[in-house]
Amino acid sequence: MQSEAVADMTFASLGLGDNIVRTLSELGAETPFPIQAATIPPIIEGRDVLARGRTGSGKTIAFGAPLVESILRSQAGKKREFGRAPKALILAPTRELALQIDRTIQPIARSVGLFTTQIYGGVPQGRQVGALKKGVDIVIGTPGRIEDLVEQGKLDLSGIRIAVLDEADHMCELGFLEPVQRILRLTAPSLTSSKGSQKLLFSATLDREVAALVDEFLVEPAVFEVAGEDQDSGTIDHRVLVIDHRDKAEILASLVDREGKTLVFTRTRAYAEMLAEQFDDAGIRALALHGDLNQAKRTRNLERLTSGRVQVLVATDVAARGIHVDDIDLVVQADAPDEYKTYLHRSGRTGRAGRAGTVVTLIPRQRRRRMAELLDRAEIDAPFDEVRPGDDLLEELSGRQVDPVA
Repeated sequence: MQSEAVADMTFASLGLGDNIVRTLSELGAETPFPIQAATIPPIIEGRDVLARGRTGSGKTIAFGAPLVESILRSQAGKKREFGRAPKALILAPTRELALQIDRTIQPIARSVGLFTTQIYGGVPQGRQVGALKKGVDIVIGTPGRIEDLVEQGKLDLSGIRIAVLDEADHMCELGFLEPVQRILRLTAPSLTSSKGSQKLLFSATLDREVAALVDEFLVEPAVFEVAGEDQDSGTIDHRVLVIDHRDKAEILASLVDREGKTLVFTRTRAYAEMLAEQFDDAGIRALALHGDLNQAKRTRNLERLTSGRVQVLVATDVAARGIHVDDIDLVVQADAPDEYKTYLHRSGRTGRAGRAGTVVTLIPRQRRRRMAELLDRAEIDAPFDEVRPGDDLLEELSGRQVDPVA
């Protein structure tokens, strides 16, 4: 099913209760995005859902709000016990995404008296185990730590009624396919099928490993294709700049010397560090984000971009999977990606939740044909422009005003 714009539809008309609708409004969600209008009713009905949607399309509310509504309905009239086992599980590929999901879902859950907790690695487990002992309704976390706590007997998944896989393709790329399979096999048997609890799977791409999860765990799912939602609505402007290598550093500095938040992608950690240093030396506040940094430093560098204390974050692909900042309005690919899935993940860091954004990719002339093929596979139209330092197009793409010719 192709999710289309939905006029005259409200969250209440989709089946969500008053408290949840009010909280969504407080979160800035007054009317449903297409993916939300498409998925909320079948989720409340108890159906499995498979949705292909790029990041920033509003999918956290699309699964989070009906998940809370469903748990609330299933517990109507029942006394909530201390130490109760969770009823819903949301799996995310990274700690940063788990925290982002929790920031959205926690206020929705609290509005109806339900509790969430986050479970992820890289930190001591004491606080997470303490929350589970008290009893929570929704667990949001990463596969490694979740499986670890299950093996220790500290987390019971037998009562899980709804399981969500967010960014399932990233999860598989990070090597989590088998842990995810083991975790899902532990969730409660479904009343309507032998394949377990209700499953909701969200992914930007549906490749072989994601297809294996769909085949094993989803029963006659409602399928929604929302991959082109942010692109087709014109919120992201894609441009390819054909440059001479000797001009690259000057062109990059010109693009990122601007007011808004900018994310620059590089292929290597060393180049990310070098560019961040070059920008900083030029008076452009910049930091690097890559796998060599410890978790605390990565979190701090990301928070500095979020708060506006730095203008530019220079990131490698693995580190950038944790970037979920709604107001990044320019993505610059200093190194072009090798495959279309990487392009889609990178470009999904801007134009989030209906905002405008620009994706600029720098390539040498000899890469032009390969880049055209990649964009074709990604179903993206982007003009190719040959540029030199000082060209008006660089001013325009960075959002600076171009002085009219006298």
